Amino acid sequence: MIAAQGNTAEKLVDGARQLIMLGGYNGFSYADLAQRYGIRKPSIHHHFPSKVDLVVAVVEQGRARIREQIAALEDSSPAAMDQLRMYTGYWERCIKDQSAPFCLAGVLAAELPSLPDQIATAVRGHFADLAEWLRNVLALGTHQGTMRLETSPEMEAENFMAAVYGAMLVARAFDDPDRFASIVESLISRIRVAEPQGR
Repeated sequence: MIAAQGNTAEKLVDGARQLIMLGGYNGFSYADLAQRYGIRKPSIHHHFPSKVDLVVAVVEQGRARIREQIAALEDSSPAAMDQLRMYTGYWERCIKDQSAPFCLAGVLAAELPSLPDQIATAVRGHFADLAEWLRNVLALGTHQGTMRLETSPEMEAENFMAAVYGAMLVARAFDDPDRFASIVESLISRIRVAEPQGR
């Protein structure tokens, strides 16, 4: 019974994530989830008493997955440039196959002024986590001699993050996933240190 309850909660979180990516926080209701899964709204309230509780769970699940992905990147390659390319490559694949055409936290960030405080805090936490990881990767890249930064790792991390999310928006606006890859490649080219010829 406990496992079944867990499965229902997981399904609701996944369904809410998909609906948020399509229409944002205000673009779905418990009625939408009830219809999608053939359950009654009181059943949803049993797992998540309020929509705020549900959306916070969605964002926190996303943050946990990103932390897992970051750990996997760090384990798979000690090279900062490889880590950066794997991060952008992940989003390039998600945008092309439409499995995640836009970051959920990015969708919610656009609605930040109107979001309940608990959700806003979780969304800001996502961007703080990402900025810290990017800062560490860029600092490592300069230490390894594969990256050249024009400003501090902190500032470059925010610039890079803003450009990646901007690239997602451009790809969505033009319905052209290749634009994401082109923008990201120009970003990486700007900070990449060219290898000496003959190597």
